[in-house]
Amino acid sequence: MTSDAADKHTGKLEGKTALITGASSGIGLATAKQFVREGAYVFMTGRRDAELSAAVSEVGSNATGIRGDVSNLDDLDRLFAQIRRDKGKLDIVFANAGMAKYATLGEITEELYDATFDINVKGLLFTVQKALPLLTDGASVILNASIVGSKGLASNSVYSATKAAVRSFARTWTTDLKDRRIRVNAVSPGSIDTPGLNDLLASSAVGEQRKKMIANFVPLGRFGTAEEIAKAVVFLASEDSSYITGTELFVDGGFAQV
Repeated sequence: MTSDAADKHTGKLEGKTALITGASSGIGLATAKQFVREGAYVFMTGRRDAELSAAVSEVGSNATGIRGDVSNLDDLDRLFAQIRRDKGKLDIVFANAGMAKYATLGEITEELYDATFDINVKGLLFTVQKALPLLTDGASVILNASIVGSKGLASNSVYSATKAAVRSFARTWTTDLKDRRIRVNAVSPGSIDTPGLNDLLASSAVGEQRKKMIANFVPLGRFGTAEEIAKAVVFLASEDSSYITGTELFVDGGFAQV
């Protein structure tokens, strides 16, 4: 298949308005590109102006960047005020912003705990809650969880706990929002070749061990790509998944499954 054919616009999200948090790089940026290819208009958030501007330029048309930190509720209020002014509605939210750092039990600091939970749990929760007045009935909410919510990987306890909370939100919010037919699902990536993961793996001996483990224990024998996650998120955002809600879609090369 040629690259032109692979990128062909199929219109699965035609006319939809979407929000992607943490969209400056990696999975968020790849998903923004895929959403626009499928016909959506995308609002992209990130904490750093330069990186966000570069990402919006990469996406090209039908994208707006709004700088902000999801753990800052004032930033979220500004974000949704602009979306209301510009489009007046949201059909899709991909709550993707997150952070990870390794820390073995016994070496976990209060700062690491607060930073991780503030972004991964508090930030995600209030992103979705503050989006509710703009969400159309029948909208799709996708939460970025992780295989670490299911696996007991060393030095990952704080990060893993935040992702287990995200998985739980997909279940409970499905029930909370059923009267509005808003579908809430979690996508759980495995080890994905992104700048964030590469920085994390290079940051410690634990990361080097994790690289070897991926090669040895992932059935498909490799890292995934951000584009592979993006295509799974498009599936959950589109009518292709119209009878799927409250679930967790693993995109992990089989690592958490066998």
